[in-house]
Amino acid sequence: MAEIITVDDPDDPRLADYTGLTDVELRRRREPAEGLFIAEGEKVIRRARHAGYAMRSMLLSAKWVDVMRDVIDEVPAPVYAVSPALAERVTGYHVHRGALASMQRKPLPAATDLLSGTRRGVVTETSAGQRVAIFEDIVDHANLGAAFRNAAALGVDAVFLTPRCADPLYRRAVKVSMGAVFSVPWTRLTSWPKDLELFRRHGFVTAALCLGEKSISIDELADRRYEKLALMLGTEGDGLSVDALRAADEWVRIPMAAGVDSLNVAAASAVAFYATRR
Repeated sequence: MAEIITVDDPDDPRLADYTGLTDVELRRRREPAEGLFIAEGEKVIRRARHAGYAMRSMLLSAKWVDVMRDVIDEVPAPVYAVSPALAERVTGYHVHRGALASMQRKPLPAATDLLSGTRRGVVTETSAGQRVAIFEDIVDHANLGAAFRNAAALGVDAVFLTPRCADPLYRRAVKVSMGAVFSVPWTRLTSWPKDLELFRRHGFVTAALCLGEKSISIDELADRRYEKLALMLGTEGDGLSVDALRAADEWVRIPMAAGVDSLNVAAASAVAFYATRR
């Protein structure tokens, strides 16, 4: 059973994991370096625990202690009970959901482990029908969180991030994904776009979502029913880089109407994942 500790000093060092949550640059540097991330809200905290992430501590306003009682009874991590005003002073914003948890990150799997006969992180006898996503340089945490939620909901087996992608375990990304980031295996690529050769060695066709004269429609791609398909989506605004496009096997477009040329990257991912589902 966790110990419930009432804290009334915003400078208490025991609350260090929760300080300055609105400082994006600070948290982007600090959280991966210290091996932590912040889960916000009852559902997200529960999903993180269900996915096997260890809890470092919880920060709860008084009315959430009873709501989270079963979690408090199950984990040894300390629980810091604070007033809403103190929580706001520590975190830098009004914590609407009244419940935060500092969770321990897991080591990222190797890309080869996610490509070698695995579906949703479980080794299978065959990897037929495997479908993965590659996100290049998506820097907006809300877009990344939404794309992860789409991947989870529409049966994508794994997600691969290029080195400059945002952190999917950053608080806003986790919040927008509603914890779906915990249910999709993911890792970071280290040498982009050279890493596309790794996908080819594992039998994947790489399909780049882009505008271009040689692009086929997403429906045509789906009709080809590739056994192993990697869908590539690029950064907000510019889309995939020239080098990534050159390295892709296929160029793919989502047909548009009413003079609209493209969709937000998160919306485009939903369409692509849905169209190519099995």
